[in-house]
Amino acid sequence: MGDALGAPAENMKPSQIRAKWGRIEGFVSDDPAGTDDTEYAIFSGLLLARHGSALTVAHVERAWHHWIADLDEGPFRGAGFSERGTLENLRRGLAAPISAQHRHAWSDGLAMRAAPFGVFAAGRPAEAARLVAIDGSVSHDGEGIYGGQAVAAGVAAAMAGGSPASVVSAALSVIPSDSWTARSLRRAVTAAPRGERAVRSAVVIGGYPWTDLAPEAVGLAFGAFAACGGDFAASVLTAVNMGRDADTTAAVAGSLAGALSGAAAIPAAWASAIGPVRGSCLPSMRGYHVLDIADLLTPETEPPR
Repeated sequence: MGDALGAPAENMKPSQIRAKWGRIEGFVSDDPAGTDDTEYAIFSGLLLARHGSALTVAHVERAWHHWIADLDEGPFRGAGFSERGTLENLRRGLAAPISAQHRHAWSDGLAMRAAPFGVFAAGRPAEAARLVAIDGSVSHDGEGIYGGQAVAAGVAAAMAGGSPASVVSAALSVIPSDSWTARSLRRAVTAAPRGERAVRSAVVIGGYPWTDLAPEAVGLAFGAFAACGGDFAASVLTAVNMGRDADTTAAVAGSLAGALSGAAAIPAAWASAIGPVRGSCLPSMRGYHVLDIADLLTPETEPPR
């Protein structure tokens, strides 16, 4: 839902958003849908549902080949820079972790697909961080891994209840305290009481042309979540209206807030607008709904055969 709400504002400045829509308070598209963020999250969710805590790098690498690299891509051509670089490396015969050695290993491409690991490892932030790092080793390195770990751990903590502060603490507990991601996250949360403009000023890398830096996107998402006290709709819309990589930041903020408050906190009109993904980036994911993946990741269900 955050992905679909934020997609129209991706790569925009707040001033550009205001000029076009005023303040975004809901879907601005007549036909909202999740983008590559949701499709990759479903990809990781299916992989995790199949292997659980026994997930290995070899499982992840085979899944990239089976579901993505060895098939024709959709119009997004593999999605972001990190995914494109990974696919090029895999198709050249490179294996993990060498497949993650490209120019964009620090992107938010792992953070955007990290939420399923927190759902699976509910109440176990360290386990969520361990598993998402296994997934990420095929496509990311360094700060790109840390961003995914922070999101996965935050969602895992939120699934077990608690406060927004405990969610932030869980995210920080699984990444190096001196990392760029940790510093960005701390700055965002410190600025959060002063609102979204302060959060944005605290973490956005001014003058840098690309908006998919994991430390920045994760900082914006956690900052939106903290500024709104974990309220679902407010957290998502705050992330959307800050612009930058808005589909990813709103997806992450929504994952954190949704895990904390549950489905009852989600506006019904927003939920009813979300259907199965369309395979616009990953044709092999076409037809899956996020709720299908959520069911697979609950302990009461059987893993897919």
